[in-house]
Formats: sequence, structure tokens, C-alpha cells
Amino acid sequence: MRVGLTLLALVVAQTPLLAAPSDAPRIPPVASLTDGQWLKGDLHLHSRHSKDSTNNPEAKIIKFAEDTGFDYLGITDHDNHVAGDVAHNSWSDPEFTSKSVILLYGAEWTTERGHGNVFSAKPYDHQRLFDVRDARDAKILAVKKSLGIHLSGNHPAGKDHWGFSFDMLDSLEVWNSAIWPNNAAALMIWDDMLKSGRKLTGRGGSDSHHGTPDSPEQKTSHTAERNANYVGTPTTWVFAKTRDAKGVVDALTNGRVSISANPYDPRVELSADRDGAGRMDMMMGDDARPSGKPVSFQVRLVGGGVRGAVYHVRVIKNGELLGAYDTDPTSNAVGFTDTPAATGRSYYRVEVEGPQTPYPQVPVSTVLSGKMIALSNPLYFNFDPDF
Repeated sequence: MRVGLTLLALVVAQTPLLAAPSDAPRIPPVASLTDGQWLKGDLHLHSRHSKDSTNNPEAKIIKFAEDTGFDYLGITDHDNHVAGDVAHNSWSDPEFTSKSVILLYGAEWTTERGHGNVFSAKPYDHQRLFDVRDARDAKILAVKKSLGIHLSGNHPAGKDHWGFSFDMLDSLEVWNSAIWPNNAAALMIWDDMLKSGRKLTGRGGSDSHHGTPDSPEQKTSHTAERNANYVGTPTTWVFAKTRDAKGVVDALTNGRVSISANPYDPRVELSADRDGAGRMDMMMGDDARPSGKPVSFQVRLVGGGVRGAVYHVRVIKNGELLGAYDTDPTSNAVGFTDTPAATGRSYYRVEVEGPQTPYPQVPVSTVLSGKMIALSNPLYFNFDPDF
């Protein structure tokens, strides 16, 4: 017996120890932080092809966007208003064209269980998605994947909330319309999804329906909404590798996205130096493995804004307030340091408050948005890209 134990001990001693199994995700390298451009647009708009819209043909929406300097638009009419035949309504309209504004193909998927917006760089068979609107989630997801579209949940805490699985989504509308106070619950839902490991892009959308009448007799009870909520309230910024529809949709999917209350408010950019090399090497939407050492973060407010204003930045880590900082009025920036856990997931995002920059083309919107200026998308650590 003693000999047997001795031999067993010798075998164990000479056998190399196997590495402990790891559940750490295989995270791809971070993409370039300079190979791209910021494009601004609106991802939730209704034209005359939505029956609840007034005085708002596509030509009027697009002309406004061209004159105001927007880069892209997602005109998302209700598909149930045309029995799913978006292709022969919104997209085939002769007004659906622009020389300067990128137009996405899409629609608002309007169902009994909630609403979602579809975004695509090219035409797709929306009728197929409409026809499975009452099917089980697994069947809908299979159709969505086969169409190669980006699906985004609309106003998740509103009357027509998102009632399907969040695993069907590529993004979530966390800022709907100029009325900022209505979005608090949407942020809570977003944080719940992020904390659970879902790398879900947050986006905005004005959800505007009503334009300016061409003559007094066309005025309706909704006409006043045109001056309160229209294109760009809020504005969604995407860091696109190419200035085309594919670049916009890819950036939206990848989370390199920021939201501002209007196109003249500053764009918030959140970046990080994760390896201590003295340069930022991550931006919003990026995912990386932490080293276990402190990471330097930078928040910058770029363009627009009120000159000399001090903006208040709240840093949210894993759904909780990590810290609050005031920007330097000269640099419009602020930095902070934190250490993401070496194991487990972490994410950081920021919210910015301050004085609203006037939006003369939609003057009442700044009153409705209050002090809320901008939202960033998160920086991620140890999120599984194959979740």
C-alpha cells in the first residue's frame, strides 16, 4: 500500500498541471479610432405614408435635413398602415431621394406586442417581417437574420413598449422625442440589458410625425408639434467608417454612437487609455479585456454648445453612479480613472447636463429637453462578443 501511494505521488509530481478552464470571451482587437467620421441624423421619422402624420411628405423632411446639415435619415413609416408593403410606399415615393443626405431603408415594425424600427443599407423584403409579426420570437429572429437587417426596439417604456425578446435587437431607442423626462425608464431598461451582458447600442429618435402646413387651411390640432419635436430632437451621431448607408448601419450596430438633444448641442465622446500608454485606445462601443490596472477615461464635448458653459457629467458604471464631474470650460473635457475588474463584465457610459444650445428651426424643443444635453454609448470590458 505504501509503495502504491509513493508511485502515485511520483506520477502526480511529474505530470504538468493543466491550465484552469477559462470562461473569458475571445474579444477581437479594437478597431481604429481615427478611420471614420462622425455623421449626424435622426433614426425615427414619419412621413405622409404613416396615417397618423400630417403635413409631412418625404420631400419636406428631406429638404429640412438638407438645409439643416444632417448627414443621414431613417424615415420609418408604420408598416401596418400599408399592410407591410413599405417597398411600394415609402421607398418607391419619387420624393425618397437626396443628393446630400444618406437615406436608410426601413420602417416602424408596428405590432400588437410593441414597435421596433428596421434599418438597412439596401432594400429588403419587409413584407416577410410584417407577416411574422404575431409569430413566436424564435421564428421572427430567424426571418430577421435571413433578411440581414438591423432591428431596434422603440420607446421601450412607452405605451407601445418593446414586448419581444431583447435578444432580437441590435439597438434600443433610449431617447425618444424632445421630451427628455419620458425616457428615464428606458435608461433603466437599457442598464438592465447591459448588466446582463447584452451589448446593446443605445440610440435616439425624434418620432416626429407633423410638418408645417403649406397653407392655413391645412393646419391641424397637431401642427404645433412641428416647433417642439422634429428632425434631430434628439440627434444620433454615428462614427462611420464610410460616408454611406452601410457605414451608418455598421456604426450603429457596433455601438460607436452618441446622442445629443439637438444638432447644435455638443456631441459627447467617451474614450479610454486601457494600457497606460498615454493615448486613448478605446471609444464608445468598443470592448476590451482589462489588465486589472487603473484605466484613464476621457469625456470630451465636441462642437456646438454654449461658449464658456460648464457641463455636468455623470459617469455610470454597471448601472450605478460612479462619479460626477464638471467640464473645464476651456477644453470642454474632463477625465477620471477607475479600475475595471479583471474578471467579470464592466461597462461605463456618461450622461451630460447643462444649458441647451438654441435650435432655431425647432425652437420649443430645448424647453422640453430641459438640462439633458447628451448621452454616450458604453465602453465595455470583458463582454462576450458572441453572447
